[in-house]
Amino acid sequence: MKALYSVLFCVLLLACGENKEDNSIYLPESNGILNSISVVVDNQLWEGSVGENIRNIFAAPLNGLPVDEPIFIMRQIPPQVFDGFATRSRIVLKIEKGGTEATTKIANEVFSKPQTVAVVRGKTNQDIIAQLKQTKDKIIDAFNKEEVKERQRQINLSLLEDEAMENKLGFTINVPFGYRISKATEDFFWLRKNLDNSKTIELMIYEIPLETISKGDSTIVDFVKMRNGVTKTKIPGEDGIFMEVQGDYAPALFNTIIDNKPAYEVRGIWRMNGFTMAGPFITYLIEDKINNRYLVGDGYVYAPSLEKRDYVFELESIIKSITIK
Repeated sequence: MKALYSVLFCVLLLACGENKEDNSIYLPESNGILNSISVVVDNQLWEGSVGENIRNIFAAPLNGLPVDEPIFIMRQIPPQVFDGFATRSRIVLKIEKGGTEATTKIANEVFSKPQTVAVVRGKTNQDIIAQLKQTKDKIIDAFNKEEVKERQRQINLSLLEDEAMENKLGFTINVPFGYRISKATEDFFWLRKNLDNSKTIELMIYEIPLETISKGDSTIVDFVKMRNGVTKTKIPGEDGIFMEVQGDYAPALFNTIIDNKPAYEVRGIWRMNGFTMAGPFITYLIEDKINNRYLVGDGYVYAPSLEKRDYVFELESIIKSITIK
């Protein structure tokens, strides 16, 4: 039975990889909490060096949080019980030891839909570990895209009416109901969502000229200067208090794509100058060459005593829904 199941898995994996549009095979709906990986791996491998490397890669601290929280949470499933309901996880990492060639394959809609499955295979433990290290960025990116799609699906069930903001800045964005627009000008919008008491998730949408941010070694310096200027002038506090990028925590800068356009992703920590408040921020600067601007989606969280990864992920999913008109 186990051999038959392995053959079926290989057939499905190849079919999904070669023809993603083939919907002739019925697949059940996937499930699972956001950013949770089902790791299908033998107990002995999980408890040894292979499992240690899996945890070091996929449960590494997420960039830009004040307290360490993992990129993903993980649930280990022995291969012999990976059947039925267990196969419906939305993101799956499957480790296979054996064969002659070390490979990593990523496929969609293998056991359920939507779903992303990464299969890492190696003849020895060292082969598997080498594959994990070589392809970790590709696997994490594939899993992240799947989870962003799921969060966006949830968001789209009930949306904020924000057409006035979209028309003024020439874009569309899907913001969930529960946010409110606290400030609106011709080129700056400030949205807020209350969590409880004074805890909030906040999102700024604005535009800056392309020449504001130089490409190269000074990109992050230009970004910090720009963001500090925006928060100081657009959302100042009382008695000269204002938000700024925390100077002793260097923001992390990444290149990405949003709406098929180059974009910068910046993750870091903000603080209040003159008051004891701080938290994580996530900013995307989307290059809009036609309009000679960066359209900026800039979100931040104030939630002391609460874990913040999921709130930052919500902001990421909202901003990644942007399309420029």
